[in-house]
Amino acid sequence: MDFPIPVRGTERARRRLAVAVVAVVGMVWMPVVSASAASHTATAATAPSATVGATTGFTSFEAESGALSGGAAVTSVTAAPTDQYSSAALEASGHAYVRLGGTGQSVRWTNTTGQPISFLNVRASIPDSPSGGGITATLDLYVNGTLRQALNLNSKQSWVYEGNNNYNTSDNQSPADGNPRIFWDESHTFVTGAPIPAGATVSLQKDAANSASFYDIDVIDAENPPAPLTQPAGSISITSCGAVADDNPTNGSGDSHAIDSGPAIQNCIDQAQSQGKVLWIPQGTFYVKGTAGLHAQGITIAGAGQWYSTVYRDVPVPNSTPLAALFSVTSCTVRDFHIDANAISRSTIGGDGGAMDTTGSNWSASGIWSQHTMSGFWASGTGGKVSNSRLTSIWADGINVNNVSLGADTGNSLTVTNNFVRGSGDDAIAVNSVNYNTNSDGTKTYYHPMTDITVSNNTSIAPWGGKGVAIYGGSGHQVTNNRISDTARYIGLGAGRFGVNGNDLLSATLAGNTVLRSGGNAYSQGQPALHVGNGGDGQNTGIVDKVTLTGNTVSDSLYDGIGFSASTNTLLQNNVIADPGRNGVVIAPPFYPAPTGSATITGNTLTGLKTGMTAFANNSSGFTASLSDNSWQGTTTPEGPYGGTPAAVPGAVQAENYDTGGQGVAYNVGSVNGNGTAYRSDGVDLETTSDTGGGYNLGWTSGGQWFRYTVNVASAGMYTVSLRLAAPSAVTGALHLSDASGTNLSGAVNVPATGGWQTWTTVTASVTLPAGRQVLTVNQDKGGWNLNQLTFAAPGGNPTPTNLAAGRPTTESSHTGGYPSSNTTDGNQNSYWESANSAFPQWVQVDLGSAQSAGKVVLQLPATWGARNQTLTVQASTDGAAFTTLKTSAAYAFDPATNNTVTITFTATTQRYIRVTVSANTGWPAGQLSEFQVWNS
Repeated sequence: MDFPIPVRGTERARRRLAVAVVAVVGMVWMPVVSASAASHTATAATAPSATVGATTGFTSFEAESGALSGGAAVTSVTAAPTDQYSSAALEASGHAYVRLGGTGQSVRWTNTTGQPISFLNVRASIPDSPSGGGITATLDLYVNGTLRQALNLNSKQSWVYEGNNNYNTSDNQSPADGNPRIFWDESHTFVTGAPIPAGATVSLQKDAANSASFYDIDVIDAENPPAPLTQPAGSISITSCGAVADDNPTNGSGDSHAIDSGPAIQNCIDQAQSQGKVLWIPQGTFYVKGTAGLHAQGITIAGAGQWYSTVYRDVPVPNSTPLAALFSVTSCTVRDFHIDANAISRSTIGGDGGAMDTTGSNWSASGIWSQHTMSGFWASGTGGKVSNSRLTSIWADGINVNNVSLGADTGNSLTVTNNFVRGSGDDAIAVNSVNYNTNSDGTKTYYHPMTDITVSNNTSIAPWGGKGVAIYGGSGHQVTNNRISDTARYIGLGAGRFGVNGNDLLSATLAGNTVLRSGGNAYSQGQPALHVGNGGDGQNTGIVDKVTLTGNTVSDSLYDGIGFSASTNTLLQNNVIADPGRNGVVIAPPFYPAPTGSATITGNTLTGLKTGMTAFANNSSGFTASLSDNSWQGTTTPEGPYGGTPAAVPGAVQAENYDTGGQGVAYNVGSVNGNGTAYRSDGVDLETTSDTGGGYNLGWTSGGQWFRYTVNVASAGMYTVSLRLAAPSAVTGALHLSDASGTNLSGAVNVPATGGWQTWTTVTASVTLPAGRQVLTVNQDKGGWNLNQLTFAAPGGNPTPTNLAAGRPTTESSHTGGYPSSNTTDGNQNSYWESANSAFPQWVQVDLGSAQSAGKVVLQLPATWGARNQTLTVQASTDGAAFTTLKTSAAYAFDPATNNTVTITFTATTQRYIRVTVSANTGWPAGQLSEFQVWNS
């Protein structure tokens, strides 16, 4: 499909989620440069170092690490999410927060910075109004137990709702639709009175005067900013052109009485350009009202510091005029001011435009604090740099460096370093190399692939709608020493390609990065914390080659620690994976196909693997992985079927023929007892059996142990598994069978008392398996029994009818607005896919996950829609590239009298990808489907 990148306002289709451990987000305290410093800068000294993350002038204190009083309570993520939606804890830094829900409840910290505190930034959530649109309220600040001041908070720029077919959008402000997201906003203020001294206590307390029903506190940033910078000699102040400051607090919306300073600022910009002077933004809040932005070229724009000088964009909402960025600058230096806006959603209607679009050569942006804009920086060109900046509560990307901003076609040698991004609605930091965009007349504009981008020493926290750091296409990129944490829905650190119109990624190095509590369950896909491959944007297309990952740490992932989709020549070397929520390293995890690829995986360390999970799994027969010297390998070989050939299903699987790979890979045992080394050199817990057929059985069972078996299933369907078991006494809930993702296939299996360890009986269970090669795990939930073999019986007669497409990932040629193809497999006939209008043919495609036997598709439209005919073709593919036609083009009638349902049958075929192409529609000039079902044959 022609994916519209990188046009702001497009909600990107993304994937995956998991479990988390609460931790304090500790920022390094760095004294800021004094106001008398030689260069005009109000940012911290930030010489590059081996420090991971940004060095900032503030210290972050997590609420969950504070002292609670009066009944205040911590809420945290304690297990992997089970649905695709958000929660306040998932969107919080540290995946935890404190609720102040009653009068007198408080959270307290001690000033351990060694510096006085004169400025506070509070990330908090207060309730929405009953009808949506937010409220305002105060919360009291105490110093050493004495009331100091009331802090202004609001919920006007948070709380949107995804229920009622609004998933992954940010425009719906109707609480009645349910499934809220965007819980948090950030408010800052100078502390009244004397600065808070080192060692003093700081408390936030809900008092009787604080009217919100609850106050959820995520984190506070405490600092002691330098004095305001003074106007550079010979510069032009915007006040000289008539700009007037309005210092009434904005608190979620603008002051309706403020003067529009936009024309005056643009006048001064023009003067500065013609005279070759610096443009000065003095202390105060200066409004730019309406939909017009500011444009500058080849000048320096400087402020008194991000705490003092603010340019505030105030757009009347609802708005219908597409918005450029507030600042569109070419070959400029911008520094030391704050950008804010009144936007209430990520869209034109919500008044959302970017903070700063930039291009040109050798441009620089430093010391800029952006809030409530669509993006912070949207930047292209050559030799530019974004540094020492702060981006909080951004509706879309925090920092997106690309090759298209402001009409450019190049993005080379750009640097993103020492920036702090928290609470972005898309990727916090992205390198986005675009191959082409499609114009309105159908022609294409092509761009040069991006090269040599540096992303270093940045901190990315709690993006609620995107990745922490994302690399999409180009070559020669260096991504080093970044700290990424607490993604709400998506991958933490990703290297791949974006969309069918993105550039291939031909080389990149990711080194020394830390990825904490990341991954996510967007679209119910359980996304890994770190991902390499071409599927990270949901498109599964293009080349990802020569990505090197060294010295990275991935901790407390919600699901898999590291995932690979289709990619070649990847080097994963000397990385640490600690306490993954699911598996350690997985090739072709669910929803991330890797039909081909190659990787060298060496010298990596894995700790804290959970019971029943696997350290390394390769779920693709076409992806070659070379493993050596990894902590989970020991002296054994990588995981593989015993004897080299997967056991055939239907058929018998001998218990002693578990996979090769050793402890933590092929099996997990608490101790080694019988070993059966006469049968296999890596045998554990084996003993000679007296059961029919002889050989060996598994014994010494114990809760938490598991053994894995690679099998090759002839055809998809429900199988009866007959287990040969022995037990002196009955064991309830003795074991269960699971697949590679940990899904329980069999339910609990009870073992009856047989009278002895070698007195055997048969117990049956049922499992539903896809066709093809896969790994099954025998999980020992309780001990006290022996296992000799498992026999899988072929499905008898016709298989149980199964919709193979239910919940599966989809791709598409295009979609309109909030109607993506993912709606076609969600089981909801009222949600639907709609393609781009007036642009036939269009198609939608479902990935069944593996080759499956199918004999018909069932297509639906919403039951209440009027009758129409759509001309349809059905095709299929095993690899997603070469398609064969199952049903030639024909018109099919969707009629509300038959529930707007069309059934198309074809000769049974075993395929992984099923595609329906729409070439005409009598009801609307687009392809439309609400349900796309694929049924087994």
